[in-house]
Amino acid sequence: MKILVFDVETSPIVAYTWGLFDQNVGLNQIREDWHLLAWSAKWLGDAPSKTMYMDNSRARNIRDDKQLVVGLSKLLNEADVIITQNGDAFDVKKLNARAIINRLPPVKSVRSIDILKEGRKVFKFTSHKLEYITSVLNDKYTKLKHKEYPGFELWSAILKGDKRAWAVMKKYCMHDVLSTEEAYTKLAPWIKTGRVTDKIGGCKCGSDKLQARGWSTTMAGKYPRYQCQDCGKWLKGAVNLHTTEQRKSIMREGK
Repeated sequence: MKILVFDVETSPIVAYTWGLFDQNVGLNQIREDWHLLAWSAKWLGDAPSKTMYMDNSRARNIRDDKQLVVGLSKLLNEADVIITQNGDAFDVKKLNARAIINRLPPVKSVRSIDILKEGRKVFKFTSHKLEYITSVLNDKYTKLKHKEYPGFELWSAILKGDKRAWAVMKKYCMHDVLSTEEAYTKLAPWIKTGRVTDKIGGCKCGSDKLQARGWSTTMAGKYPRYQCQDCGKWLKGAVNLHTTEQRKSIMREGK
């Protein structure tokens, strides 16, 4: 099973306004629309040295992001599962928007694990932003703070053609992918998504070291329960141990 972790960086919308706070910008006030600047991706479990990256730093026209879209779309079309931080609301939809604008075919619909959404289902962290999550969960990769170009300055410098800013963007984007991957491995035993391994009877972390730990009883029946000995996740077996008559009896009682 091919599982892709990825992140995209986009340019800001450049627009005319008459103020700084709570502005309502009309379409006729937009000077330049947003576009892709860069992306980074890696296959889950690959060495950090195999992290991929592509940007428009050498493009004649920084706004022409067609090749960026083609490159990332190719990877998503190869993937069985994608892992992102806020990717369902941002990265995937941004890629789709630029694909259709560039007159490219649709990207394959693929199963998505958005650790922002999955984390909110289970935890009440102080913040679910990647900066906070990686600071409390990760041991190796935490979200970088680009001190040389704080805040919006990095994007401003890139739009001006600053080569040093592009180098910082590369480091920043690739590190986001590595920190997202590590955060996923920490969250995986807790989140409620299904199995993402192709090992029959295995845990989504890839392990097949499952220990029988009693039963899981639902209105539909009785199932064996297991715990992964590598990541600790609890799993429910697929085989209903109740007979057809027992299941019918449960449904009657439920009514």
